[in-house]
Amino acid sequence: MSIVIDDETLQAIQMSEAEMLAEIAILLFQQERFTLGQASRFARMNQLQFQRLLASRQISLHYDVTELREDVKSLEAKGWR
Repeated sequence: MSIVIDDETLQAIQMSEAEMLAEIAILLFQQERFTLGQASRFARMNQLQFQRLLASRQISLHYDVTELREDVKSLEAKGWR
């Protein structure tokens, strides 16, 4: 599924594409519909950048065993052991 938000709309709300992606990622993360990894990928940020963004807004992390396993799998896929 693709959603198109035209430049005129972004200008009207005074946001860049990157800002819009970050806002959507934050919203879905807060609703626990995205894991930290999913949210950071959606926002096109690495996890540390996304965590800093959350911290700047005083949004706490909800990090559980499932997310830890996801992170370990992601690191292993990148050759980290």
